[in-house]
Amino acid sequence: MSVVPNATPQVAPDASKPPKPRMSTRNRLLFFVTGWLIVLMPFLFWWNTWFGRQLSNKLLAEYLQDQKHPRHIQHALVQIGEHITRHDRSVTQWYPQVVRLASDPVEEVRNTDAWVMGQDASGAGFHEALLKMLADPSLMVRGNAALSLVRFGDPSGRPQILELLQPATVSAPQPGKVIDTSAVGTTIHQAGIVAKLQAGDQTIEIRSPITGRLRTLSAQTGQTVEAGAEIATIDPGTEQVWEALRALYLIGQPEDIAAVSPFEREVPDISNDVRNQAIETEKAIRERTK
Repeated sequence: MSVVPNATPQVAPDASKPPKPRMSTRNRLLFFVTGWLIVLMPFLFWWNTWFGRQLSNKLLAEYLQDQKHPRHIQHALVQIGEHITRHDRSVTQWYPQVVRLASDPVEEVRNTDAWVMGQDASGAGFHEALLKMLADPSLMVRGNAALSLVRFGDPSGRPQILELLQPATVSAPQPGKVIDTSAVGTTIHQAGIVAKLQAGDQTIEIRSPITGRLRTLSAQTGQTVEAGAEIATIDPGTEQVWEALRALYLIGQPEDIAAVSPFEREVPDISNDVRNQAIETEKAIRERTK
C-alpha cells in the first residue's frame, strides 16, 4: 500500500448546509444596467447643462430658438460671447437673435443676453437694446445692462449700478401666512428660497433676486402679511459689488462716494479685493472731479 506524502484530506460536504443561491442572469443584467444608469444619468445632466460644450453652427441656431429649454438659449449666448472675445466676426450673423432675446420672458436668458451684448460695443442694435433693459423688472438684468453700457462709454445706467451696491428688498407677492424662513446671515443664491407663504391651499416660495447674504427678516414664521409687505433684505454678494465698483471707477460721480465708502472697511464680509477696489474707485472719482 503506497502512501501519498502531505496529501490534503478530503472533507465530505456538509449536506445540512444548503448551497448558496446564485444570482440569475436576469438579475445580474438588471444590476448591471442599474449601475450603468447611476453613472450615466449625472453625466448626461452635466453634458446637457454645461455651457463649455462647443456647439456647431446648426446646433447653435437651434438652441437660440429653443423656447422650451431656456438653458439651451443661455448655452448658445455664452458661446456667442466666447466668439466675440476671440474677435471672430462670423458671429455677427447671430446678432439679430441676440437683440431679440433682450425681451425674452425668462429672466436668466435676459440676464445672459445683457452680458453678451456688453462684449461688443460695435454690435448692431446692442446699444439701443441695453438702454431699454435699464427698465427691466429684474434687478440683475438692469444691473447687467448698466454694466454693459459702461463698455459703450455710456453712463446712462449709473443709477442701476448704484442699486447693485444696496441691499435688495424681498417682498410678499400676495397676502398670506409665513410658514417658513431662512435664517439671518445665511448665504443665498439668486432665486434661492428666502421664505414660504401659505395662501389658502397654495404654498408660495419667495425667492431672492440676487446672490448674497440674508441681512434682515421683517416677517416671522406664523405672521400674516399683506401683498407687497417687506419680508427680508439681502446684502449683495462679493462678485456683484466688485463689478459695480469697477464700473463706478470709470463713471462714478462725487455723490456716489457715500455708496462706495462702506466697502472700504475692514470687516469679515468684505473681501480684500472688494475693499481695495472700493478704495481705488473713490480715489478715481475724486481725481476726476478736481
